[in-house]
Amino acid sequence: MKHGKIRPQATIRPQATSRPQRYSLLIAYDGAAYAGWQVQPNQRTIQSELEAALRRMAGAPVKLHGSGRTDQGVHAAGQVAHCDLPFILPAASLARALNALLPAAIRILRAQPVGAAFHARRSAVRKEYRYLIWNGNVISPFLRLYRTHVRTPLDVRAMRVAAAMLVGRHDFAAFTANPNREVESTRRHVMKLTVSRKGPEIVIRAQSDGFLYKMVRSLAGFLIRVGTGAVPPEEARRILHSRIRTARVPTAPPQGLFLWRVWYPDPRVVRADREW
Repeated sequence: MKHGKIRPQATIRPQATSRPQRYSLLIAYDGAAYAGWQVQPNQRTIQSELEAALRRMAGAPVKLHGSGRTDQGVHAAGQVAHCDLPFILPAASLARALNALLPAAIRILRAQPVGAAFHARRSAVRKEYRYLIWNGNVISPFLRLYRTHVRTPLDVRAMRVAAAMLVGRHDFAAFTANPNREVESTRRHVMKLTVSRKGPEIVIRAQSDGFLYKMVRSLAGFLIRVGTGAVPPEEARRILHSRIRTARVPTAPPQGLFLWRVWYPDPRVVRADREW
């Protein structure tokens, strides 16, 4: 038997439809080699790769709408997007066909037909990001693009105290990288902000009804500063109330950040065959 590239098996042919069929896509990707999610001129992006694959399938341009726009070097274990296709295809066949056209760094975990009212961003009710830190003298070269390396020992207890002060409905203007960016409101509801440790690995989990521009990396940067002892935990409340971005809230590097999960009223939109 010859070994080589495995070709996808034949699938059911798409059925043309008079009205576009909307599909949700649950997507995982390694963002290390990409200039972020959003399409940019002369740049490799996650969205551009996906839209190129969709165009090959549909024979015409297809616009993809993501639940959020991750930055350069940021990864996703559970990004959600939607698109309208001029045909009907079984969900498993659509996912399999797209994976055959996509680079290995981008995988469709699940495709799901949804109603025309579904929108990947506007229909989302909660998101979770995880920020992964390697807190030790040496980091494996195999982890350097997927963890942020912090050599200084971090006080996880102090980080937890500060994190607890940031949970709830607050104005997070001090935790956005661009306070002048046009947004309707800088108030957000952070449902969960936890810090856990297992050996040298520290995980910051942040859940909210929505995040501001670089808000998660700003929260992580602040908590790292608290962990090093550079900033006392109680500064969290003062910074929140000040609404002013200062050096006490640096933007943490991108490589430790993962868009982990997006919640919708219909859980079938994001159910995968495996647990990440």
